[in-house]
Amino acid sequence: MPGHQSIGGRDEAVLSSFGYGQELRRALRLFSLYAVAFSVISITTGITLNYGFAVSNFGPAGIWTWLIAGTGQLVVALIIAELSTRMPLAGYAYQWTARLLHSGYGWFVGFISLGAMAISVAGITLLATAPFVATLFGWDTSNPRLLLLLAYVLLLLPVAINIISVQLAARVNNVAVFTEILGMTGFGVALFLAWATKSHSRGINRSLGYLTHTGSVSPLWYGFALAGLLGIFTIIGFELAANLSEEAIDARLTVPKAVILSVITAVTFGFIALAGFTMALPDVKSPDLIGTVTFWFGTVWTKVFLVLVITSIFALTVVVTGAAARLVYAMARDNMLPFSPALRKVSRRTRTPVIAMVVMLLVTAAFIQYGYLAGAGASGAFGALIGATSIIAYVVYLMIVVSYAFRRRELDAIAGEFNLGFWGRPVIVIALAWVLIALGASTSRMSSGRPIMSAVLLSPWRRSGISPSCEAGWREARPAWIRSPLRQRHRSIDPRAP
Repeated sequence: MPGHQSIGGRDEAVLSSFGYGQELRRALRLFSLYAVAFSVISITTGITLNYGFAVSNFGPAGIWTWLIAGTGQLVVALIIAELSTRMPLAGYAYQWTARLLHSGYGWFVGFISLGAMAISVAGITLLATAPFVATLFGWDTSNPRLLLLLAYVLLLLPVAINIISVQLAARVNNVAVFTEILGMTGFGVALFLAWATKSHSRGINRSLGYLTHTGSVSPLWYGFALAGLLGIFTIIGFELAANLSEEAIDARLTVPKAVILSVITAVTFGFIALAGFTMALPDVKSPDLIGTVTFWFGTVWTKVFLVLVITSIFALTVVVTGAAARLVYAMARDNMLPFSPALRKVSRRTRTPVIAMVVMLLVTAAFIQYGYLAGAGASGAFGALIGATSIIAYVVYLMIVVSYAFRRRELDAIAGEFNLGFWGRPVIVIALAWVLIALGASTSRMSSGRPIMSAVLLSPWRRSGISPSCEAGWREARPAWIRSPLRQRHRSIDPRAP
């Protein structure tokens, strides 16, 4: 396979130009990278967990905010795609921001990204996957110890899969693409057809105009902003495909395509599902997806739906678990973390960063334990902490877009690869405006008069008795591995520079 060898040699030459050697196994082709990005967006997870909130606040018309969020995120994806051609490195946002602006800036982006990944996996596993598995088998979902045990088992499995090989993780994600489409979009289409053919016999008399009905929230813009969180909190994470650039074959070509295609297809399939489920809702006052499936198709198909949902959510945790380990590995090889020599080690047999995965396993398990001790309620401190992860995603987007806006002129376009060209500047401006809008929607004032971001970020600290003012002492106590990162390696954003 001389063609494959020449591509592999080119990938390794690009990596070498940034000062790194090839340690991870390059085995991911375009579909596997697309599957990673599509699985981490996970329309099944996002819609299942956020749909009721959107419809409750803005009525059936709330689903149209999905298209707005999708368009905004597609613009962000264009910037991610261009960046991934110019710096195809494991560590994605950390590498980009460190090389574009400053290594300390990059460290902060990497650190908050790691925190968001660990918390999101802990929250999804404890509050979503474990209860769904218990429901599927008819176990007691009100038993917190049972859910905790299930959560630990469901946390160990993705780590084991990622340790065995990146190819095995890729196969799980490849399957998840189809479970996402069958589980959410397939059932959405089936429900739409059921409504179209059986609505009168079920006493549900409505036309397509039903999709334009708004809720009773006042003011209307507030309900619209809250409904917008459905897409804002779901269509994120596609950039993690770029985190696997050092394991991708022909990374500068395949990664940008995977990122862009994942957003386009997620928005398209997601909206089809939303329209179908909404038209088939038995009661708009109780917008329950699982209850809707049961109403139209019975308990057997409800169990099928649950299996597809669980598979899709599990695949999401496989992706995020592997991505977090790659980010730890990327930061550790630049001596940006404590115990970096150990954290950057790659298994010779599996070519995966095993120690980094084990460390992130322990961190995530600690958050699961915190969720259990805090009551594991989605409305409590742990739920608020999980809500912060989606906001952090947009903070990271903001930091990436701002740093790229400052330095894009200094980066040469790569011949034959994805390039925004003249449209780069307007795309950056639009992306910046969109990210600020998304952050604004995420921090809209609640009925208590407190911004959502404030409640989300401060609630866990106040419950634990830790004052946010402790941050002041951080500047004085920064360890040496923060004060003295590998500035020489991040000195140039262009590997061809002397």
